[in-house]
Amino acid sequence: MAAGAAALNWRRVSSFTGPVPRSRHGHRAVAIRELVIIFGGGNEGIADELHVYNTATNQWFLPAVRGDIPPGCAAHGFVCDGTRILVFGGMVEYGRYSNDLYELQASRWLWKKVKPQNPSAGLPPCPRLGHSFSLYGNKCYLFGGLANESEDSNNNIPRYLNDFYELELQHGSGVTGWTIPVTKGVVPSPRESHTAIIYSRKDSGNPKMFIFGGMSGSRLNDLWELDIETMTWSKPETKGTVPLPRSLHTANVIGNKMYIFGGWVPQSTEDNISSQDGEWKCTGSFSYLNLDTTEWVCLISDCQEDKNNLPGPRAGHCAVVIGTRLYIWSGRDGYRKAWNNQVCCKDLWYLDTEKPPAPSQVQLIRATTNSFQVKWDEVPTVEGYLLQLSSDTPTPVAGEIPITMVPEAPSAQGIKLDLRSQTINKVPNNVQISISETKAKVMEPDNAKKNNLISKEPAPPLCLPASTLGPQISANVNELLDFDTRTAKSDSSVSSIVSTAQNMGTPQAVKTESSSTNGAIVKDETSLTTVSSKPEVNEAAAPSARVVSVGPDDSSVQLPKTSPLRQNARVRGRERRWYDVGFFQNNTALVNQFYLLPEEKAILSSKAENADVPNYSLLKKQDLAPGTLYRFRVAAINGCGLGPFSRISEFKTCIPGFPGAPSIVKISKSADCIHLSWEPPVSPSGNILEYSAYLAIRTNQLHENPNQLMFMKIYCGLKTSCTVTAAQLANAHVDHTSKPAIVFRISAKNERGYGPATQVRWLQETKTSGSK
Repeated sequence: MAAGAAALNWRRVSSFTGPVPRSRHGHRAVAIRELVIIFGGGNEGIADELHVYNTATNQWFLPAVRGDIPPGCAAHGFVCDGTRILVFGGMVEYGRYSNDLYELQASRWLWKKVKPQNPSAGLPPCPRLGHSFSLYGNKCYLFGGLANESEDSNNNIPRYLNDFYELELQHGSGVTGWTIPVTKGVVPSPRESHTAIIYSRKDSGNPKMFIFGGMSGSRLNDLWELDIETMTWSKPETKGTVPLPRSLHTANVIGNKMYIFGGWVPQSTEDNISSQDGEWKCTGSFSYLNLDTTEWVCLISDCQEDKNNLPGPRAGHCAVVIGTRLYIWSGRDGYRKAWNNQVCCKDLWYLDTEKPPAPSQVQLIRATTNSFQVKWDEVPTVEGYLLQLSSDTPTPVAGEIPITMVPEAPSAQGIKLDLRSQTINKVPNNVQISISETKAKVMEPDNAKKNNLISKEPAPPLCLPASTLGPQISANVNELLDFDTRTAKSDSSVSSIVSTAQNMGTPQAVKTESSSTNGAIVKDETSLTTVSSKPEVNEAAAPSARVVSVGPDDSSVQLPKTSPLRQNARVRGRERRWYDVGFFQNNTALVNQFYLLPEEKAILSSKAENADVPNYSLLKKQDLAPGTLYRFRVAAINGCGLGPFSRISEFKTCIPGFPGAPSIVKISKSADCIHLSWEPPVSPSGNILEYSAYLAIRTNQLHENPNQLMFMKIYCGLKTSCTVTAAQLANAHVDHTSKPAIVFRISAKNERGYGPATQVRWLQETKTSGSK
């Protein structure tokens, strides 16, 4: 839901690092993931440098660009297609305009001047400024602008334009050429410094371009629509309060809304071409148009402008959207006749227009007998996260039993959130830590000495169900690591390192029998590993893992259907109670305690996502217990408040005595094989007797149930490394539960048995189509 007028919560970014660009107007900005890329503009000369602002780290930087670097320009066209940016036209010096086209490959910061073919009928676009340049699919749409009819740049004879061009792009890099589409309907009047956006409704398909406002001797506030499929112009009827006539404003689409901010507006409603005495002003007004209903909604009117907690009035600024957050930077705030120059703003603001989406499920990184180290995928443009846990084990509310007070954990710094000081914990670029949905069967190669573990991991991803298998069976959660093969292929001689950690679980020795590829049956002691998850609304229906015995005549292992969790049955008749672990500014947490709420607040927090934030300094804490199942959920927070919680994850703390999971897994690729290596468990709990490594392989059963994996043992021994041959890889199953990957598992065994396994997902390159 969009932010209402009373709910707007603009934030000014006041703490950042790096070389801040000088203030300006007439510049343009686009977004690539979390980066804001700014080019051009003018203030005491036209700027020619490229500036980048990282919204995740609050850092400005100047990339080292190369190639055909364009001259500085202002009021130009600026669009982004993936990681390439196109720049067209603009003013390169006073009175001299351009119709050159440049392409920037932002992945390499490489500029290239491109020369599109001329239209088959008609002339190419003339040099201009103040035009609109919009991207949809593989085409850019150019409309209007201001041309100089005089060949003498010092003798400016302005001509407003309403011509319309289409520029076809080639995939990846380059352009084909200009065309002049044949349109139907009444064409919008000539103008410059207007805005144009392209929007396609989800339910009806046709993309439409909306043009608003601009300057044509006097300022405009008319709205025009172009159906891109039929090339038909129309002037839609609107409801609500139409914004004042304006130019040099910005328009950005978030969801189904076009947000209009700032610009030049007339001092009076009768601004006309004879108003040469400065009867205009910059505005900080803010409205949106619902593009589905064409209804205008005013969020900030001119009379509501307040420089203390809102962006000040400005025109010629830039605005860009990342996620559902709108960023605004610089622009001019007026004209000082006495000084004979423009005064530009230097501030950077952002506005969250919607509550953040639910994060991914909480994922396990490391476990001990009384703690979890967890993570979740980052949500763009948020200020922090609320992590909560729940347990079926009876947990006292504050006051029921005495609890020893302990200092605040370093990872939970209270509820004060500040994006400007946010630090983001990231894994290396070639590693994605994730919990995948897997169900396992195990097979052995002909020369294997021991049988494998048979386990079933109910779908969907990332929760550990409580065991219903009796005292001899336990359930653990794997840490899953993605290794990007693209990095490995760039230098096959260098091993790519993936850090792994122990899993949480209750490792107990389990004797299982499974059929090998040649039918030979031998016994193997190994632990059962399960991963499961479920929607919060259906907790009682979550499945549990079971182990079956397979006789020597069985050629395959068929696992039985799942059954409900016993622990869930105990909570069917009452509300699940959630406890706060704390607020976190980044997406990782070390969990060894949680906060106890008074009875009435605990019930409230279970029912309401937006319950009042408690004062944690006044609350007591409860330690995590060994061998106990805990459920986790996390929600993101931004300027609009607390978003929805993630799906529930379940992890079980370890029982002492079993080895942890192998760590620091490395995968290196050579011409005909790959090499796996790992470090011993951080907590071996005795002498390591052997390691086992497994590979997920293709089977006929995968066609019937693609989420149920079958593993083949590829190594058993004391060494902390093994080789996977090309013949073995040829039988590997490529798992598609998230990104395509080949799956390995590695576990360690001590005197008590096997501990939890480390699962590694080796990412495989996907072939992309050459067409958009």
